[in-house]
Amino acid sequence: MDELLLRSLTPAVLGILVRRGADFAAAEDAVQDALVEAVRVWPAGPPQDPKGWLITVAWRRYLDATRADTARRRREDLVEEQPPPGPAPAVDDTLRLYFLCAHPSLTPSSAVALTLRAVGGLTTRQIARAYLVPEATMAQRISRAKRTVSGVRLDRPGDVATVLRVLYLVFNEGYSGDVDLAAEAVRLTRQLAAVIDHPEVAGLLALMLLHHARRATRTAPDGSLVPLAEQDRRRWDTRSIAEGVEILQAALARDRLGEYQAQAAVAALHADAATAEETDWVQIVEWYDELALLTDSPVVRLNRAVAVGEADGPRAGLAVLAGLDDSLPRHAAVAAYLHERDGDLATAARLYAEAARRAPNLAERDHLTRQAARLNVRRRR
Repeated sequence: MDELLLRSLTPAVLGILVRRGADFAAAEDAVQDALVEAVRVWPAGPPQDPKGWLITVAWRRYLDATRADTARRRREDLVEEQPPPGPAPAVDDTLRLYFLCAHPSLTPSSAVALTLRAVGGLTTRQIARAYLVPEATMAQRISRAKRTVSGVRLDRPGDVATVLRVLYLVFNEGYSGDVDLAAEAVRLTRQLAAVIDHPEVAGLLALMLLHHARRATRTAPDGSLVPLAEQDRRRWDTRSIAEGVEILQAALARDRLGEYQAQAAVAALHADAATAEETDWVQIVEWYDELALLTDSPVVRLNRAVAVGEADGPRAGLAVLAGLDDSLPRHAAVAAYLHERDGDLATAARLYAEAARRAPNLAERDHLTRQAARLNVRRRR
């Protein structure tokens, strides 16, 4: 059973049903029913034309649901106009589905869930497990999202930035449950890059590949976090790094810089360094300067403070940090790191403990707690 094939066919099948006149919400339900049926019958005898098979079954399921619907009389003409069997049309509505699922009327969480179902081909149960919420909760979220976009007409160019933001949110969820969301985000972004020629789409794909290449080294066998400087670079995925760099270089050559390209450039400089000590921090600071101009993000400025601390010394980094709001997430952790590098172990230990109390997840809290304990032991020696 080729689950990846099923997922890759999902947006095309859904797009064809919508093109035939099916309501988006009903069409999406029909496609999900067809996917479930494929999982049941394909192992015994896979069809010669998987896409055509899915379209036929999904359309029949849609028609069955339509006939049973209370609005049957208004749809009788549509029911009688079932297209004759034959090769599936080659029209690709993937891009339209991306823009529909990332509609600005949806909340980010709803847009992510709808994208994973309608474009990614995941089941509600898989998405719920990935986000660690009850299946009923996720089903309600997806149903509300489908109702919201059902009447939306995409008669204007969609917002690429919104679509990319949704995919970036998916990627940052990483791995949870039985679905690898980081890998799924890479797959979906590849799919998007195949249907839209945009340097920021390429930039996001490059960024994902460069970050994903380091995934195996980010945690120790016991689940604890491993900082970038301490990761075993021999275990990084060099093929993904090479692909990410090649995609990034092609995007940058178009001279239409965006935030994902700039982020990818930072990731590429980290990937290019054979050791942590060989990292080109001066260039990284320059890319953070570009990012700050593009986004004016306080998180970017926080990361820039770290880079300045590495390029020009910890006191220079602390000077940059002094101009930022200390309520920013991870501000205390950055301050702790820079104070430790400056030799102020007492202040660093206190700040690591403070950062641990504010940590957004258990793994990060445990890591920061260990950092504080390590410094307190050093101070007592």
